Order: sequence, then C-alpha cells, then structure tokens
Amino acid sequence: MRFKNTTETKIVPSVYILIVAAFVTNIFVNIEIMASDDENNMTFSHFLPNILLLLFGIYFHRIGQLFEFDSDGETLNFKNNGVFFSKFMEYRVKRAEFPKSKLINFEVSDYGIWSSLKIFIRSRRKKGPRTYRFNITFLGKKKKRGMIESLRKVLEKNKALT
Repeated sequence: MRFKNTTETKIVPSVYILIVAAFVTNIFVNIEIMASDDENNMTFSHFLPNILLLLFGIYFHRIGQLFEFDSDGETLNFKNNGVFFSKFMEYRVKRAEFPKSKLINFEVSDYGIWSSLKIFIRSRRKKGPRTYRFNITFLGKKKKRGMIESLRKVLEKNKALT
C-alpha cells in the first residue's frame, strides 16, 4: 500500500496566509487605537486576538505536514515533510526506511486535533527498540485504517516467523 496526504494538506498554505493577514490587520488596528487622541487605554482584550492568532499559527505550523507511507516490497517507508515550501525544497523532514522484519510494534495516538504514529523497530546499534514518531493529523480516516491494517499484517507475519 502506498499513499500521500497531498489532497488533505492543500488547505495549509491558504490558512497560513489568512492567519498572517488577520495578524497584520489587527496590529494596524491596535496602532490606530494607540494613536487616537481619545483617552481610551489599551487593554489586554485588544491584544488577545493577536495572541490567539499566534498560538493558532504555531499549532497549524506544527500539524501542517505532508505524510507519505509505502509498504510495497520488502521495506516500510515513512516520511514527514513540511507543506508550505515543499514544492521548492524539503524542510522539516523526518524519514524512516527499514525492512519489514525489523518492525516490533506501532501505536496510533488520536487526540481529535492532533494525531501521531509511533513505530518501534529493532536496532543493532542501540539497546532496546528504536522509536520514530510521525505526524498523521491530516491523514484521512480511510488512509489511516489502511495503514493500520497494513502494519498489523506486517506484525502478524513477523510473529509467525519468530
């Protein structure tokens, strides 16, 4: 099974632009309020939208990642990549490629607004299992189910061999 979540992540650049536009607009509104001759004092409520936009921007930057999965052949391939500049360069890349026989276990964590895949593999260089965590927030339900089923088949095959 091989797939990417490119269709789900097409919205990410648009959301980045909206967040930046709203942030800059609110800054200019706050500057106008401070420059007015009225005796209106700036309160925390004037800065609250910018704080919320900043937190939402950081959250969206954190979850806005492209995920690729490939279980065809003798290896498992996982890859996370940033979305915004992904056509020009690879950044925020996290990659794991290993033989299917090295997969020990996997965990899928789904918290509603954020989900991740944690895989455990056997390693000769390190004592105990090696772990990798991948962001799968923008992965569709059908693709998540297919990936989980594929990984379960690999685990069953590994248990049958040992």
